[in-house]
Amino acid sequence: MTRDVFILGSSTTPFRRWPERTHRDLVREAYTAALEDAGVDPARVEGAWFGSAGMHHFGQANIRGQVAMAPIAREGLYPKHAPIVNVEGGCATGALCLAAACHAVAAGACDVAVAVGVEKVFMPEAPEKMLALFNGGMDQLHPEEWRALYTELAPSSGTAYAPRADRSAILDAVALGAAWHMKTYGTTLEALARVASKNHGHGVHNPNAQYREAMSVDAVLADKAVVFPFTRAMCAPMSDGAAAVFVGSAEALTSARARIRVAGLGMANGGRSRFEDDSVTRVAARRAFARAGVDPCKIHIAEVHDSTAFAEIAALEDLGLCARGEGGPFTESGATALGGALPVNTSGGLESKGHPLAASGLAMVHELALQLTERAGARQVPGATWALAHNAGGLMGLDEATSVVTLLERRS
Repeated sequence: MTRDVFILGSSTTPFRRWPERTHRDLVREAYTAALEDAGVDPARVEGAWFGSAGMHHFGQANIRGQVAMAPIAREGLYPKHAPIVNVEGGCATGALCLAAACHAVAAGACDVAVAVGVEKVFMPEAPEKMLALFNGGMDQLHPEEWRALYTELAPSSGTAYAPRADRSAILDAVALGAAWHMKTYGTTLEALARVASKNHGHGVHNPNAQYREAMSVDAVLADKAVVFPFTRAMCAPMSDGAAAVFVGSAEALTSARARIRVAGLGMANGGRSRFEDDSVTRVAARRAFARAGVDPCKIHIAEVHDSTAFAEIAALEDLGLCARGEGGPFTESGATALGGALPVNTSGGLESKGHPLAASGLAMVHELALQLTERAGARQVPGATWALAHNAGGLMGLDEATSVVTLLERRS
């Protein structure tokens, strides 16, 4: 049995550094607001897919969702015996939760399901745990494999692979890919800075964004150097927050708003060992577009996984939104800014909105739901009917370990 799946409601907490707030507190805020947005009787919710990549650093290695959602169940906002399924996929956890919830509804196992993601990344009293959280997105059992690969490929990027103990090894690996792209296609530092400047400008209009100050291209370039070619403003910050998305069948729709159909889902696992090969995101995008029966030219707006400014440029190409090697010029043309031909990361993206790992993918879908129902305020993209969310996580070889592409269609 296969049924259409719709977004019923969604919400996100503000993304901030919240050292004083608990996982339960953040989950409750996001869940209850999304439930209200959906207009669904809590008794109708038949399953939850819950994600958090780092609760083990707070002592909760297992049954994370059962613990975090316990107060909601006690209050009668989640059915007492409805299942809670725990999901983990690094930074892609939120999108994986949503995909699983959608599959359950499509299969007829649920009429109403919810995807919930929460993260507390900011741990000022234990910086080693913050670093371990990010490095946990790489193979920690066989580190000699990826160290050898990056060392071997560094000369083709025109740079050296020189990781440091005070930053995530993922960032050094991504920097190699950025340097290779610059050397191969002529992508410029200014193009990377334009991505960050654009996203910080979009974040000004998002009350939930962690950073709401505009930054010029020059200011981005002048910011603190992290690892070539990235400055601090080109990288997603440490963030705490939660997000939730309710999905359901057509029979579960209660709102008079325009309907948002989940038109296509594509997922893939990574492991590329050559820069020239197709990326995991390219594979996931092909699957999503094939299942939706549309081409990338249909997309009016996108939220992509800009963990770095280069990640957005690479995503534009891999998603088929521009030609291979043209992500930099496409960005510099103004096409991806509000008012451009294809606005990207109107929420501010991970660079400005923030990146609380497991919540990020769901927050992307929340932004697109606001856009498709014309509730995005000053960052509204007029007339958008097709939207794309791209959420990726971890690192295997030169690829994200997992990439998820979700296509949404507005229906009257």
